[in-house]
Amino acid sequence: MAKPIMAKATAVWLVDNTTISFKQIADFVGMHELEVQGIADGDVAAGVKGFDPVSNNQLTQEEIDEAQSNPLHKLALKFNAAAQGEEKRRGPRYTPLSKRQDRPASILWLVKFHPELTDGQVSKLVGTTKPTIQAIRERTHWNISNIQPIDPVALGLCKQSELDAAVQKAAAKKAADGDVMTDDERRKLVSTEQSLGMVPEPKIPTAIEGLETFSLSDDDDEDDNTSTGLVDADSFFNLPAGGSDEDEQP
Repeated sequence: MAKPIMAKATAVWLVDNTTISFKQIADFVGMHELEVQGIADGDVAAGVKGFDPVSNNQLTQEEIDEAQSNPLHKLALKFNAAAQGEEKRRGPRYTPLSKRQDRPASILWLVKFHPELTDGQVSKLVGTTKPTIQAIRERTHWNISNIQPIDPVALGLCKQSELDAAVQKAAAKKAADGDVMTDDERRKLVSTEQSLGMVPEPKIPTAIEGLETFSLSDDDDEDDNTSTGLVDADSFFNLPAGGSDEDEQP
C-alpha cells in the first residue's frame, strides 16, 4: 500500500489533532504502533513539526471522520493522479553523510565481483557519480591504494533484492547481446545459500602426466631419418639390402 510523504510528521499531526487510534495511524504511515505511542508520550519525534495530510492532499476530512468513529477503519491515502509512479526511485539514491565514506569500497566490490553491471546501475545502487565509478574502474582514484572492496549490502547502502535485480537485468542484457557467460558469472545469479551448496564443476586438465612429448637425443646412433622420428619400411622389417636368389647355394 502507498504511504504518505513525511510519514513521521504526518503521524505527529494525526496524534495531535485527531482521536484516531495508534494502530490506525501506524498502519497508515508505515510505522510500528509503539512508535506512534512514543510520539504521543513525547519520547519519539521530539521537535518534529506536524504535517497536515488534509491540506497537503493526502487525506480527506471524511476519511479522518470515518476513522475516528470506527476504530477498525483503515485510513486510505487520497488518490492523486499526478503522484502515480512517483514511488519508483529515479536516478542515484540519497546516501546519508555517515555512510558516504563507504561508497568507494562498495563501488570497488561491485566493479570487481559484478563487472557486468553498468556505471548507471552501480550509481543507482550506492548513490554515486559516474566519474567516481570510472576512476575506480581505471584505478585512478586518489585513494585507490587504501580502498578495500566491501559488499554494499553489508554496509547498508542497498538491499540484497536491489542488487540481485540489477545483476539479473545485466545478465539478461548480456545474453540478449550474445555474450557467453562464465561459470563464475552464473554462480552470481543465484542466492548465497545456493551458491555455497553448489558442487564445483570438474575442470579439464591442461596436461596429463606421462603423455608429454619427447625427442630423441642427438647422441643416439641412429640415422638422419630416425633422429627426425621417421622410419623407412626396409629398416623396420630388417630386410638385407642388395640380396637376390642367385646368391643362394644349392
